[in-house]
Amino acid sequence: MEPVVHQVWPRVLQHLRRTLTLPQRSHSGCVEHNAVTATTHSRPIRPTLLVSRLYQPSNLRDVGQDSRLQGEMTCKSQRLMQQAGLIHPSNPGCYYYLPATVRSMEKLVRVIDQEMQAIGGQKLDMPSLCSADLWKTSERWDLMGKELFRLKDRHEGDYCLGPTHEEAVTTLVAHQATLSYRQLPLLLYQITRKFRDEPKPKFGLLRGREFYMKDMYSFDVSEEAAYETYESVCQAYTRLFARLGLHCVQVQADTGNIGGTLSHEFQLPADIGEDRLLVCGNCSFSANVETVSSERTDCPQCKTGTLVESKGIEVGHTFYLGKKYSQIFNATFSNAQNKPCVAEMGCYGLGVTRILAAALEVMSTEEGIRWPGLLAPYQVCVLPPKKGSKVDGVAALADDLVQILEEAVPCLRGEVVLDDRTQMTVGKRLKDANILGYPYVIVVGKGALEGTPRFEMICQQTDETMFLSKEGLIDLLGRVETV
Repeated sequence: MEPVVHQVWPRVLQHLRRTLTLPQRSHSGCVEHNAVTATTHSRPIRPTLLVSRLYQPSNLRDVGQDSRLQGEMTCKSQRLMQQAGLIHPSNPGCYYYLPATVRSMEKLVRVIDQEMQAIGGQKLDMPSLCSADLWKTSERWDLMGKELFRLKDRHEGDYCLGPTHEEAVTTLVAHQATLSYRQLPLLLYQITRKFRDEPKPKFGLLRGREFYMKDMYSFDVSEEAAYETYESVCQAYTRLFARLGLHCVQVQADTGNIGGTLSHEFQLPADIGEDRLLVCGNCSFSANVETVSSERTDCPQCKTGTLVESKGIEVGHTFYLGKKYSQIFNATFSNAQNKPCVAEMGCYGLGVTRILAAALEVMSTEEGIRWPGLLAPYQVCVLPPKKGSKVDGVAALADDLVQILEEAVPCLRGEVVLDDRTQMTVGKRLKDANILGYPYVIVVGKGALEGTPRFEMICQQTDETMFLSKEGLIDLLGRVETV
């Protein structure tokens, strides 16, 4: 990394020795540097992301307007996300996801893709508009009741907006008449918008009527093989939450209207959680209170432990379905004797938007968002001094510091923003940075005037402040994991 630093830093000092033409801003929200000769710059300079051009409108920070759209503002994650301009209410239970939130969700999707594909998952995309015929065949058209968003087309055909896709994926597989046992297990998944007519949407993205979900469906040759697949998915979920720094609990759960004979929920303990959990302090037993009498205090597994009740937010759910759907829709495969057999199935859900909101709920302070490290929309925010201040002369260093970091630490490319709102004090911009939750904030101040320039580095996840040289910054940020 040293050669990169020494090649780049001389041009930083040149900014302080001569007057430059001000950079122009492009429509993309980045600074476009004027062209210079090859003797000044040895390589092209990347455009700088500017906070002033990022779409997080300040008018969205007033969360007191139109209470009908806000729902119950009793949830920390909802309040902070609306204050920070990350989401904006549209209809009850529906939200605009603004650019920073989309960036974070895209990162979460990449992590999910990595974990699902590591166990053999193949990604596809199924229609959100589902025929009522499929749901009537599985007898869930009536079972789902008012939770289904139902509609008719111009030909009076009945449809619903899919809250889940067991019927659709089983029909898809059933149409493949040549499916062989050699192709199993088959794990198909999608990450798409889902719809559920919640009677009382609340808590922002934690309980809405339109949301993103990862739903995976497995097809196996036997019950034993299906259980192995089930366990592999549960282990993948455990790895996923560990990577995000979320301490989820896997609990026994009711199969509900999905059906099947085995079910587990992945619960994130939280005071606002709507699920009641019973956990044994003596062994690994844990369950949703729906599956165990709420009056019971002794552990049914170890017999000696005491069950302690807590609350949780459901962020994942797994089901062993057996032949519930494959029998109905005739999803078969050819066995080793070339005879048709009905596949054993499982289904596995992850609430993508719910994971994001739940993580902010449990990790954030009352005053500011704290992201799981992998999911922060931007990893670093650089703050130059206030325009006209005593140290205004080092302002040029801030923009060049962005270039240095992105060149020396490739994983930070596109992850560093410059807070160019220099009409505001550093204090006010630090307050904004705290609300937005950038994992790392670098203040370019009087320390940059020293013989060996020093920069104030604030690690918001740990609430630590350090004064580092450019080499120190590169060394610390070089350890940051991104996706």
